[in-house]
Amino acid sequence: MTAIRTILLAEDSPHDAEMAIDALRDAHLANPIVHVEDGVETLDYLLRRGRFADRPEGDPAVLLLDIKMPRMDGLEVLREMRTHDHLKRIPVVILSSSREESDLARSWDLGVNAYVVKPVDVDQFFEAVRTLGKFWAVFNEAPADG
Repeated sequence: MTAIRTILLAEDSPHDAEMAIDALRDAHLANPIVHVEDGVETLDYLLRRGRFADRPEGDPAVLLLDIKMPRMDGLEVLREMRTHDHLKRIPVVILSSSREESDLARSWDLGVNAYVVKPVDVDQFFEAVRTLGKFWAVFNEAPADG
């Protein structure tokens, strides 16, 4: 049996992060949820450095990634992830309020697995995150070595 993997949420808005975490918990997932607030913290978690140097081994089941974050934006995180062999296969879902075509195109060019525009409606946002969590943490099959 495979270990239950973490869901990594990279979101700088406390309100959006709280809603996303509530939605993931509402989906009754056994996966632990780790929340980071910017791109630098995201890479620190993934690369096990800084305050995450002692975190348990293993990559997250999915990274829910906002684009517009301080210090390092989501697209920079995605670009950096794709340069590391052990991070290339981590599913990344952009969860952003940006509908800019350039953000969409750059995300897909960098190998994003899904791009979801944050619904303005709270109920729609809640349902979208709950569905994403279930799909990537429960139904998606990852390779054994990734």
